[in-house]
Amino acid sequence: MRLLMSRGTASPLTVVVALGTAQTIAWASSYYLPAILAAPIAGDLGLAPTYVFAALSGALIISGLLGPRVGHAIDTFGGRSLLAVSNLVLAVGLLLLSAAYGVAALITAWILLGIGMGMGLYEAAFATLARIYGADARRTITGITLIAGFASTLGWPLTTWLATEYGWRAACQLWAVIHIGLALPLNLSLPRAAPLHQESGPSTGASRQSGRQSETFVMILLAYMFAAASFVSSGVSAILPTMLVAFGATPAQALLAGALVGPAQVGARLLEAGWLGRFHPLLSARLAMLMNPIGVLALIAGGPWLAPAFAVLYGAGNGIITIARGTLPLALFGPVGFGRRVGMISLPSRATGAFAPLALGLMVEHLGSSALWISALASVSAFFALLLLRGDQTA
Repeated sequence: MRLLMSRGTASPLTVVVALGTAQTIAWASSYYLPAILAAPIAGDLGLAPTYVFAALSGALIISGLLGPRVGHAIDTFGGRSLLAVSNLVLAVGLLLLSAAYGVAALITAWILLGIGMGMGLYEAAFATLARIYGADARRTITGITLIAGFASTLGWPLTTWLATEYGWRAACQLWAVIHIGLALPLNLSLPRAAPLHQESGPSTGASRQSGRQSETFVMILLAYMFAAASFVSSGVSAILPTMLVAFGATPAQALLAGALVGPAQVGARLLEAGWLGRFHPLLSARLAMLMNPIGVLALIAGGPWLAPAFAVLYGAGNGIITIARGTLPLALFGPVGFGRRVGMISLPSRATGAFAPLALGLMVEHLGSSALWISALASVSAFFALLLLRGDQTA
C-alpha cells in the first residue's frame, strides 16, 4: 500500500506554525481550562470544584474512546476537515458551558468538549501530519509540540485575566470566538491529503513484520508504555507542589520546582528536534522514561534542595514522551494506518491520565512521599516495556 499526499504549495514550516497554533488554542481551551475555571464555575453552580474536574475526566474518557474511529477517518480522508470540525464542536461546547446553570448543562457541555478533544488534540494532529508527510512527518510532529507546549503558559494567564475582568462565562465565550475566528481558518489552511491507493505486494510497515515482532505484541507494549507515562505525567503534574511539600520541601521550593517543568519540557523538545532527531525514536523514548526515576533518586539522595533537579528531569521526560506519541508508532509501523493505530494505543493512556490525579493525590494523602516511588516504578516498568521493542519493524 502506498501513501500519496497532496501538499500543495504550503511549506512544512507554514504547516507547523498553523497546526501548532491551532493545537495551542485547542489545548488551552479544553484540557487546561478547569485548572483556572473550576473554582468559579463550581462556585457559580453551587458545586464542589471536584465535579468540574470529574467532568474533565469524563471528557478525556470520551476522547479516548473516539480515538480509533477518528484515526481511521484521518487515515481514509485526511485530517484537515476533521480538525476543522473539532473547532466547531469545541466552540459549541464552550458556548454551552458558558450558559450552564445546572449539572445537566455542565455535563452536556463537557461531553461535547470531550468529543472535540477526541477529534482535535495531539493524536488527530499527529495522524494528519503522517497523512500529509508520510514517513517524513517526524520533524513536523516535533514542531507542533514545540509550539503547543506553550498552551498552558499562554492559556492560563489569558483565561485568568478574562475570568477576573469579565467573568468565567465570558472567558468561555471568547475561547469559542477564538476557535471560530482563528483556529478554524488555520486548520482549513492545511494541505489536503490525496486518497490512499492500493499496490500489489507487501509494502506497509505492518505487513513487513513477518519474521519479526507481531503488530499485536508491539501495540500492547506501546499502549502499556504510554498508559504508564500518562499516569505519571497527569498525576505528578496535578499534584507536584503538594507532593514535594509532603517530601519535605518548603512551599517556596515546591513552587520554584513547579515553575521549571515547562522550560524543561521545551528544552527537551528542542533537543529532540536537534541532536536526538538523528536517532531512532526508541532511544528518545527510553531516555525519557528514565528521567522521572533518576529525578526521584536525586530527590531521595539530596533531599528537598534537589527538588528543582527533580522537576527539570521530570519535565524533560514529559516533553520527549509527548513527541514519542507520534514519532514512535510512525517509526515502528509506517504512515499507512497510522491514525487508527495511534487511536488504539492512546485509549488506555487517556483513561490512566483521567484518573491519575485522584489516584496519586490519595497516595500522597495516605503514603506521603512514598508516592514518588510509585511514580518512579511506573516509569521504570514503561522503560522495560520499551526494551522489549526492536527498532527494525519497518526495515
